Amino acid sequence: MYIVHVHIVVKPEHVDAFIKATIDNASNSIKEPGIARFDVIQQTDDPARFTLVEVYRSPDDAPKHKQTDHYNRWIKNVEHMFAQERTRTFYKNIFPDNAGW
Repeated sequence: MYIVHVHIVVKPEHVDAFIKATIDNASNSIKEPGIARFDVIQQTDDPARFTLVEVYRSPDDAPKHKQTDHYNRWIKNVEHMFAQERTRTFYKNIFPDNAGW
């Protein structure tokens, strides 16, 4: 598994619109064969901060995701909402084993 946490801070006035657009992206993303999981989480003490937890079956599946219509629609719709540049952290799976996903 290839795991990416994308950290996003949005402008406070765009929180609701960001959530709506991101749920659309995530709902379509989990239909991709190369994605095992795609979570959208919001920080409780700062609701303008989000993390996308993207679990790909292989490193090759991440760039394929960025070629989809739903990803491109998402980035076009939300890019202006960012309060700062997104950051990414990359992980490898330890537990459960890959079959557990």
